[in-house]
Amino acid sequence: MRANHYGSAAVVSSAGHVLCYVYLLHCNILKARGFGLDTIPFNEVQTSISMDLVKSGPNVSANITDMKTRVSELAGHGPPTYPIIGCLISFYKNRTRLIDWYTELIAESDTNTIVINRLGTRRTVVTANSENVEYMLKTNFNNFPKGKPFTEILGDFLGYGIFNVDGELWRIQRKLASQAFSTNSLREFVMSTLEEEVENRFLPSLESLAAASAVVDLQDLLRRLSFNMICKVSLGVDHCVLDPSQLVSPPNKAFDMASEICAKRGAAPLLLVWKVKKWLGVGSEKKLRDAVEEVHAYIEEIIRNRKKKMDESQENCGEDLLSRLILAGCDEEVIRDMIINFIMAGRDTTSAAMTWLFWLLSCHPVIEQELLKEIQKNDKILSDYESLEGLKLLKASLCESMSLYPPVAWDSKHAMVDDMLPDGTLVQAGDRVTYFPYGMGRMEALWGKDCIEFRPSRWFIEPSHQGGSLKKVSPYKFPVFQAGPRICLGRDMAFIQMKYVVASILRQFEIKPIGSEKPIFVPLLTAHMAGGLKVLIKKRDHSI
Repeated sequence: MRANHYGSAAVVSSAGHVLCYVYLLHCNILKARGFGLDTIPFNEVQTSISMDLVKSGPNVSANITDMKTRVSELAGHGPPTYPIIGCLISFYKNRTRLIDWYTELIAESDTNTIVINRLGTRRTVVTANSENVEYMLKTNFNNFPKGKPFTEILGDFLGYGIFNVDGELWRIQRKLASQAFSTNSLREFVMSTLEEEVENRFLPSLESLAAASAVVDLQDLLRRLSFNMICKVSLGVDHCVLDPSQLVSPPNKAFDMASEICAKRGAAPLLLVWKVKKWLGVGSEKKLRDAVEEVHAYIEEIIRNRKKKMDESQENCGEDLLSRLILAGCDEEVIRDMIINFIMAGRDTTSAAMTWLFWLLSCHPVIEQELLKEIQKNDKILSDYESLEGLKLLKASLCESMSLYPPVAWDSKHAMVDDMLPDGTLVQAGDRVTYFPYGMGRMEALWGKDCIEFRPSRWFIEPSHQGGSLKKVSPYKFPVFQAGPRICLGRDMAFIQMKYVVASILRQFEIKPIGSEKPIFVPLLTAHMAGGLKVLIKKRDHSI
């Protein structure tokens, strides 16, 4: 039956006006849960209202107060929300600082969870509650896939790769990737590639920059290094230019363009805008199409050449992921999409984490000196896994940096069926449910009152003894590498690369940022520092 605000709800003895008011509250509850006015089940609402009034007897006002509380609980904590447009006004006002706005709202919420309703999108639940994160990523994993809305945003770029699919297609790729990442030969290949790239290219480049006293963008340097590393490990090719005076390679630039535009699709106040632009083939969507075509052409040519070489030589052409996927008999399109996904995962995440760490160390010279001592204790040779494992303070510093400035600021799933999170937040089928690592790193409930301070000692069992053992922190409290069945397979390799690079730089060079302004955190598909990190590189007087 069609709901009618002015009809049947007006006749329950002398409390008719009260019944109308309560009915409107129930309508608001249902609207908050995704129902349109035409679909509100009036008979059920009327029965519920009548029972509420009967239970309250003469104390109607007390009942109404209680019902207001229930409306608030169902709607969830969030920004000011209005009919039809939702929180579009607040969203637009805060569009340049969304993550800090969300963090402020979440910090004000008793459950560290908020609900966002805005025009043109499904209801969005954003949480920094570790119990909710565990529930989404593990306990009820099957109810929270990526979902069509997410895969639609990234589909043009990531295709049917492992980070953009669900169900059986994800399980098949996950199994293939897991087998590849678990081999000792791949770990050895990563270590040898890392040593060659850093010692023979990256450090000599820093030597030249230090000798010239040139101001350089450290973020750009680290991104070039990371892109070259991931291309060698994934594709077995070398197309990156480490010299900052030379232009970024075309494939690298195309990756930048595609990832940036895809990220802006998801953050747009009105999602319909990018869909119209795509249909018309104009503006940013035309740039995205061109960038994706360039990336596809680049990867596909490498795949064809590698397959031809392998067919002709009848030999395994290398230990890289591409050779492994070809030997596994994967279709070319599947290989292309998987490789693009792996490059995206490994290209910017490590460089972003290292960039923020160097800035934080410049603000905390005492911690930097402690790191230098640790590196000295663990010998100058860092190219073996065991030596890198001994750099505990460095790992703690990286974790602390990523807690405050996570490479992936937030990640979204979409509920398959109605659900309730552990903190009592109601989830409707189709709702977007986002866990928020950036906000989690700023929650007192998780990290204490000093949560926004850079304090690596919090990662040790005994905070005052940084030579001790590291804590085993729940991945649901620190989900920068995801957690549960979709936990990042390259997590250990990422730490190996970051430790090796940071230790190699620190023991030979001083990194001095130019200017005193706090950098701006930009959360795209992977986060970065707005404008980069301009630094002077100085050779240390006594290399350790």
